[in-house]
Amino acid sequence: MSTPLDYLNEHQETFKEELFKLLRIPSISADPAHKEDVHSAAKYVAGQLERIGLNNVSIEETDGHPIVLAEHLEAGPDKPTVLIYGHYDVQPPDPLDEWKTPPFEPTVRDGKIYARGASDDKGQSFAHIKAIESFLKTGTELPVNVKFIIEGEEEIGSPSLVPFLAANKERLACDMVLVSDTAMFAKDTPSITYGLRGLMYLEVTVTGPNRDLHSGVYGGGVQNPVNALCEMIAKLKDENGVVQIPGFYDNVRPLTEKEREAYAQLPFDQEAYNKELDIDEAFGEKGYSTLERVSGRPSLDVNGIWGGYQGEGAKTVLPGKAGAKISTRLVPDQEPKEIFHLIDAYMQEIKPPGVRIDVREHHGGHPVLVDLDFYGLKAAAAAFEDVYGKQALFSREGGSIPIVADFAKTLNATTILMGLGLNSDSIHSPNEHFHLKDFERGMKTSARFFELLGDYVE
Repeated sequence: MSTPLDYLNEHQETFKEELFKLLRIPSISADPAHKEDVHSAAKYVAGQLERIGLNNVSIEETDGHPIVLAEHLEAGPDKPTVLIYGHYDVQPPDPLDEWKTPPFEPTVRDGKIYARGASDDKGQSFAHIKAIESFLKTGTELPVNVKFIIEGEEEIGSPSLVPFLAANKERLACDMVLVSDTAMFAKDTPSITYGLRGLMYLEVTVTGPNRDLHSGVYGGGVQNPVNALCEMIAKLKDENGVVQIPGFYDNVRPLTEKEREAYAQLPFDQEAYNKELDIDEAFGEKGYSTLERVSGRPSLDVNGIWGGYQGEGAKTVLPGKAGAKISTRLVPDQEPKEIFHLIDAYMQEIKPPGVRIDVREHHGGHPVLVDLDFYGLKAAAAAFEDVYGKQALFSREGGSIPIVADFAKTLNATTILMGLGLNSDSIHSPNEHFHLKDFERGMKTSARFFELLGDYVE
């Protein structure tokens, strides 16, 4: 009889083609013009879950984009229940002219699948679907209970998922949540993320005169909103990368000596990091290593800035408005709402005369730390070791998955962050890709995790 591993080995080409069909759907949740595409992606995912033999497959409509659910609970109530989370929506592909091949026409080059969503998160989520398929299609007893929840709004902050969790706590009850929306620490280096930074994203609009003005007629007599905005942004951090907002660091949980030792043991090459990014040197909060800065310490960055004339040639204009989008990455025990109010108050305080400002909150999420002694984490580490032939590392991630904190708060469930891709996969950027080798190993690691989990139950 064929085993799950045999099945996975025998159907790699089929799995790739099935993933390609999903990658061809431009399910851009942020763009209303792609609403039907997002629904098409939900239908395709639901069809996959139904085809492999899962029960109670449904597409749940929300005020935004739909949520796909499915389950297989035949292991029994004495076995662990794993809620597998993923998202089928993707980031916009812009700038299009930087893609070597069309973003929604998956292409294999140098052993990698190039497409928007290949790594974030269609490819990684699909690996778990195929892992479960390997049990059900071979008649192999699935030793744990599984539920799937795959949403279409992760890239816009999951606004519909949080109330959906609250309204469906019993339906989604589980012992743990399995998420593959992070990355391994390095190529061929299996690793599990045990910490995520939180997020507070906001937008600042600076308004001056009631219209754009001629810079010759009015220049020198009216406050320029772009100049004012730049002056304000320059005061957000000092020359050592330290955020200057009063109270910003008050609740930051310091890194322990043990954590800093663990950071030092990770295989990180600063010179290679600089070269890969084509920068002369790294920059960040003084007194911390690059790894500590990007995952264990909070940060603040301007993500976009606008104002005035930006077309070809010259236009001597003094703009009436300017704006910037700003994100902060937060660590335990910083509260997103509190950080927003601190930034709002500070911006109002440093506002130059002659302009008005509006600071608007977009979305946020809480930071997360997982107990390294959790049995699910141990099973995941063992699965990685069996497939990769080397011990899994544990690391913290600089990015944010706000829903992870909501899983803990609403479902009282610990999340296992089993990253299958790499930070170099260019997620959110042109030429996003997912190594075929990682897609294949991801399916096998997922299957092995389900096989081992029962042995680690406390």
